[in-house]
Amino acid sequence: RPRSHTVTTTSSSFTANLSASSSTLAYDREFLRTLPGLLMVTEIVLGLLVWTLIAGTEYFLYPAFGWVMFVAVFYWVLTVFFLIIYMTMTYTRIPQVPWTTVGLYFNGSAFILYLIAAIVDASSVTKELDSHNYNSWAASSFFAFVVTSCYAGNTYFSFISWRS
Repeated sequence: RPRSHTVTTTSSSFTANLSASSSTLAYDREFLRTLPGLLMVTEIVLGLLVWTLIAGTEYFLYPAFGWVMFVAVFYWVLTVFFLIIYMTMTYTRIPQVPWTTVGLYFNGSAFILYLIAAIVDASSVTKELDSHNYNSWAASSFFAFVVTSCYAGNTYFSFISWRS
């Protein structure tokens, strides 16, 4: 007996809703023109400088520089992540997350831990320790304090945003 070759397809409402609601991510170029955006870019550039100046030395022989590396790399990665979230306006697509509170906690913790790391970095730099790496460590210490001040500024702006 011959079989029927008819195929019936149906469309679920889930796929229809998914295709209707998905759109391209927005790009907020104005964010980089704000003071928090400029501070964030500065944090990324100078934070990269902090950890590359240390990574180019034999920092692993001295535990203090390992702490500075951890803080610098950890907050560099998270700052890049938050910059992408703010630039693509992903925060508007996830309204369940209290973004102003998250930003305040992130910038506040970055300020405190970067301040501790900058002090540890500065107090660990001596010519007697390793004169070959002295200039790199001294420069990383200076830039760590600059990045700390950038995170302090962003903490202030996050606090103002959180209060309003």
